[in-house]
Amino acid sequence: MSFKIDRGLFKYDFIDHHAVLCIPIDADVKEIRKRYLKIARRLHPDSSFTESAEQKQLGNELLSKLVNPAYETLYSDRTRTEYILILSQIGRRLVQESTSVTLNTDLAKQLAQTPNLDHFYKSAIAKIGETQYDSLKQVPQVIAQVSELNLVYLMRSASKPSAPPPPAQPKVQSGTPQPNTPKNTPPEPAPPKEDSIIEQYVRRAQSLIDKNQFAQAKVELQDALKLEPKNSRCHSLIAMVYLKQNQLKMAKIHFDNALKLDPHDQTALQWKPKIDKALGQQPNDHKVTSSPNNGDKQPDKSGSGGLFGGLFGGKKK
Repeated sequence: MSFKIDRGLFKYDFIDHHAVLCIPIDADVKEIRKRYLKIARRLHPDSSFTESAEQKQLGNELLSKLVNPAYETLYSDRTRTEYILILSQIGRRLVQESTSVTLNTDLAKQLAQTPNLDHFYKSAIAKIGETQYDSLKQVPQVIAQVSELNLVYLMRSASKPSAPPPPAQPKVQSGTPQPNTPKNTPPEPAPPKEDSIIEQYVRRAQSLIDKNQFAQAKVELQDALKLEPKNSRCHSLIAMVYLKQNQLKMAKIHFDNALKLDPHDQTALQWKPKIDKALGQQPNDHKVTSSPNNGDKQPDKSGSGGLFGGLFGGKKK
């Protein structure tokens, strides 16, 4: 299913990721993550809010085709910086073309006139966000409404302080050509990945682990476990993150969880007995292992070798 939106910034062949997440244009990373998690819980196929198979399918498509690409663009410092730069350029261009801009909603027209721009804009965004994904079939129309608010906010923010706010153009049914497309329009996004939301978390976390960015990887996996607490892969991977950070007790807890959920988890089977020994404990009576603790003859210590050496194919930074 395609989600065609032709109002607001979308009218200029631009994907308004802020409108998809219903967050202000100046939202920080913490706000972006918090909003994304709320939407993801709503749209996840296992969500209790989806009553029918049709709704589950629609929610999953909204998640994979709109919400996940929006989050991945705005979460990364590099892509978010590039995206905001393009937004500011579009805002300046639209100021020059303000007479050709048509506003369809009363809320956008009010925003074009209000003296208290920031307060009105952020209050309107927050209010819409409360119910944005309640009715899945209405989501494209709601995103279009938010994008109109973003368009007006960009235009007014790009204007000089002494310039009056852009007038709300009366609705004219003329069938005349649309406003010129901005020169700095970004290329069409690549086709969305079809992997699940949890797999995307795992992919991002694994990439961060490979770069030795363990704190960020841990945050990704913690968020994944909030959505799917019984995912053995996430427990096993976050255990490895704790292991690399020399937090053996936390690593043990998550390896235990991984083995309870998947008795054949190879990573947990390999590392849990070593952690038990490093902590001076006997292995728990897991049904998944028959090798006695005294089979490990070399005590492991924190550091670059032993217990912590060669975790990811010998990669060392």
